Amino acid sequence: MLRKLILKVHLYIAMTAGAVIILLGVTGSIMAFEPEIDRLLHWDYYYTSSGGPRLSLADLTGIVTGAFPNELITAYTVSDSPNDAWQVWLEKSGRVYLNPYSGQILGVRPDEPDFLSYVHQLHLRLLLRHSGDPGAVIVSCSSVALFLLSLSGFYLWWPVKRFTIKRGSAARRWWFDLHNAVGIFSLLFLVVLSGTGILIGFEKISVPMFYRITGSSPARPPKPPLPPAKSTPISADQALAIARAAISGAAPFMVEVPEPTEAYIVRMRFPEDRTPGGRSRVMVDQYSGSVLFVENSRTAPGGRRLTTINRAIHTGDVFGLPSKFLMSVASLTAALQMVSGVSLWWKRSRQASRQSSNTVTAATS
Repeated sequence: MLRKLILKVHLYIAMTAGAVIILLGVTGSIMAFEPEIDRLLHWDYYYTSSGGPRLSLADLTGIVTGAFPNELITAYTVSDSPNDAWQVWLEKSGRVYLNPYSGQILGVRPDEPDFLSYVHQLHLRLLLRHSGDPGAVIVSCSSVALFLLSLSGFYLWWPVKRFTIKRGSAARRWWFDLHNAVGIFSLLFLVVLSGTGILIGFEKISVPMFYRITGSSPARPPKPPLPPAKSTPISADQALAIARAAISGAAPFMVEVPEPTEAYIVRMRFPEDRTPGGRSRVMVDQYSGSVLFVENSRTAPGGRRLTTINRAIHTGDVFGLPSKFLMSVASLTAALQMVSGVSLWWKRSRQASRQSSNTVTAATS
């Protein structure tokens, strides 16, 4: 009786959330390698030959403002890798990629949606940008659905314990074996994927919980002081040097250029920080050059670190390429489980319908 009830719940959840889970599985498998795919698609922009000392940000600023007069620079992307291009972010024209040794402009990418940005937004909110963020709510609920499907699927698998797909079996049996075999081998990864997705989707609950568990409090950056009269801002190069000294061992990768009443934000990452955005930052007063705030991923509050590790596990960034590959495959198995489950249900329904029709025909003949 309990097994029949769980089977029905399993089926109803799959039929309700299956389409969204398939979409999340496919987009998630792509997003696991989003930075790598983006670099591959724009190889000529991202990579350059090394040679000699790098130019300063001031030098690159002069080159970019000469090519794009009257444009406001909002940020710089830098790298310690010798073959990486540097980027200058413009308010209107997008990103300008430059050879940091020669200053040659390698290309310009307008700030417009592309294939990967559509994939990203599909995965986050189904491209639904409305009041209340309904797309994000649907995605979060679908993560709950996948978590319940994984647990209930394990319960249903246990009496059967099928690990392999029998060769030469009928279509229904083949789909049954596929659903069971893929489900059991991907179970742990699907539970982790959906569990971390739930924590991300319901961060208004999970993040305060992380801070309560660790007995920590969020570190809040201060408001920059009012600029003194007739003061001259420090340069982006100076802000970069100050940030390097503030967090030893971390490599800066972005300098955010402030408005007149704001401060420089220099984003940094340690070697173990494999997420593209990094998790360390330094706030530098743009007039005095004093360090206003430091967030170090190695010494951040416990709640912040739990939030970071949860996201890194979900995206596969936690151990670099090996974990990215595992999470990418796990995302695809989530989609495959939905397809195989629907195919199995469809064949069972057709067989039951034929049996019922045969029974009626026999009774009336």
